[in-house]
Amino acid sequence: MANSSVKILLIEDDKTLNDDIAAMLSEIATVKQVFNGADGEYEAVEAPYDLIVCDLMLPEMNGLDIIKEMRDSHIETPVLILTAKDSVDDKVKGFEVGADDYLTKPFHREELLVRVQALLRRAGIDTEEKKIKIGDLAIHLANRTVTVGKQNVQLVGKEYDILVYLAKNKNIIITKDQIFDRVWGLDSETTTSVVNIYLNNLRRKLESVGKNDLIKTLRNVGFILEYDEQSKN
Repeated sequence: MANSSVKILLIEDDKTLNDDIAAMLSEIATVKQVFNGADGEYEAVEAPYDLIVCDLMLPEMNGLDIIKEMRDSHIETPVLILTAKDSVDDKVKGFEVGADDYLTKPFHREELLVRVQALLRRAGIDTEEKKIKIGDLAIHLANRTVTVGKQNVQLVGKEYDILVYLAKNKNIIITKDQIFDRVWGLDSETTTSVVNIYLNNLRRKLESVGKNDLIKTLRNVGFILEYDEQSKN
């Protein structure tokens, strides 16, 4: 579940990419989306945020000017630049105006989340739940382990990531494309068919510890981790 008290401002003019990034960041925070530099500058200067993720090439006002305006106004909110501009000169300019981190597109979902969380931790903000509980199944986020009662469930990286994503969205239908985008990333070179392979392995391992039918397939629709909050199982 997102920590609703943590607020991130996302400034990105590409609506599809803005929506995709917002969906990623909404796993850890409340996200305000804006699509041009003028609105971004207004929000950054006038409203309180814990972190700002900012593109550089924006209509109406570029990202460097937004950051400079913030720093000139003595606003020290951490800023992560997320841009296709990947030259050393561009990175130097970003840090010179006051950015705290710089990530180039295309990017991996995991790297974006890790960098965002690192900046928030540096600011003294903890976004992480320590554990997700689904009955007697526990997902331990700090060390990426899973237990059912006292039994350990040995999951590999992507199996674990799928389980976390479904658990955070329990009782919600999730499509194969959504799982692929969240777990493999927007720029992955593999195909969505890999989702079925990892889901089948995940199901088999859960069934070995008595968690039969925890993850259901809805034909031609998607997948759902179903859990009755009143159930003891």
